[in-house]
Amino acid sequence: MTQRRKSRGDAENEWESGNAKLVFMKRFFSALKRLLSAALRLPVSASKFLFARSKPNQSRRDLLQGRLWKFIPSNKFAPLVMRYPKPEVESSPEVKPRSIGGINIDPVPPTNLGGKAFSQTIPVFRPPGAIDEYQFLAGCTRCGDCITACPYDAIVKAPARTGSVAGTPIIEADTSACMMCDDFPCIASCEPGVLVDSIPPIMGTAKVTEHLCLAHHSTTCTVCSERCPVDGAIAVTDGKPTINEDTCTGCGVCRYVCPAPENAILLMPAFSRPGSPNA
Repeated sequence: MTQRRKSRGDAENEWESGNAKLVFMKRFFSALKRLLSAALRLPVSASKFLFARSKPNQSRRDLLQGRLWKFIPSNKFAPLVMRYPKPEVESSPEVKPRSIGGINIDPVPPTNLGGKAFSQTIPVFRPPGAIDEYQFLAGCTRCGDCITACPYDAIVKAPARTGSVAGTPIIEADTSACMMCDDFPCIASCEPGVLVDSIPPIMGTAKVTEHLCLAHHSTTCTVCSERCPVDGAIAVTDGKPTINEDTCTGCGVCRYVCPAPENAILLMPAFSRPGSPNA
């Protein structure tokens, strides 16, 4: 009995040993097969990666615009956001001036007072009777006669920071306002003719800023209406001043005399002025 049990146990051990070898061989060949398969796929994958076409990146914006994958070209759709308008530039043929030895021999064109401005100018307050701004800049010689003729020193030369306007006569109401003289000596002294008496002496328009005005905060103040040189330009109702824009000339006296801690008068220059009657 003992020998039979030993022989049976030896047989079971041999069978288990053979089964373990078989499992090991199966695993070994399976791993070897996967390794060989991966080694064969590596060159194919590398060639696809190197020579494949680049795919456009798809986003939510592309899907909203109908760009489903790559079947619809993206250039058929306008961008969702345009930050700046695209100006339309009109190309004009360039005409080179005639020259001899590098010296221009074309005649100098006369000053065209009836032309249009090539660029916008800085809005400034001109003296009474000033013509259209472009014509004013083209005709003003910056002689300073109107500055000398003003008895209240209200006219000064524009500072250099104003660019193309620099040196021309302007009025700064914060420093000295126009007192609306009866005979307008500034107009009479202007020989270039950019200040004329045929144009109404309207320099701009004033407006009361109510939240800054003392009279609109239960305080008695009538300085602007008392000092205004234009009859009917400022009316006082219930102690509160109002400006009649049809009568106001924009002289700036109300702004010059305003006693409010923060000036309550808003002064705006004329948007456009009539052209020269002689143009």
